Amino acid sequence: MVFASIDQALQNATPTLFQKIKPREEKSSDWDDDVRDPWDAREVFEMIREIRDPEHPMSLEELGVVQEELITVRDEQNEIDLTFTPTIPHCSMATLIGLSISVKLIRSLPRRFKVNLSITPGTHAQEHQVNRQLKDKERVAAALENPNLIKVVNNSLIKTVEEIDLDDEF
Repeated sequence: MVFASIDQALQNATPTLFQKIKPREEKSSDWDDDVRDPWDAREVFEMIREIRDPEHPMSLEELGVVQEELITVRDEQNEIDLTFTPTIPHCSMATLIGLSISVKLIRSLPRRFKVNLSITPGTHAQEHQVNRQLKDKERVAAALENPNLIKVVNNSLIKTVEEIDLDDEF
């Protein structure tokens, strides 16, 4: 699999930063097991918003790579469509970012969901090639067997000390 080289100079030295949105407020019904709570775009966004960018020490949300508006959840059909927007049209990290999003969703969502992950149309020079790689389950599985690559992916999914809420239960 041709995934982007991990050791490269910064391609986008001065990325545009976006305002983070407030976390979703919990309702008492969120914890009521008797209430059917269908999945929605906000819940999926909450799962992926803090994934770290492989090139910058910022989240994908801060860089505008992931946005709630680019997520569609069809709970009854068990499908999620998610597009992400690389910061520059020639971003060599696009496949790695997509792989990180895939891994986070595989680890977090119920297995019943089929996730259709792709680059926002028209935002990347190699959009079709990257989308093809991300849709190829065998390539993704092979990439995840690469110890160096899975280490990079896992590091992108780990919260920094500043992000950990000390009131969270462990």
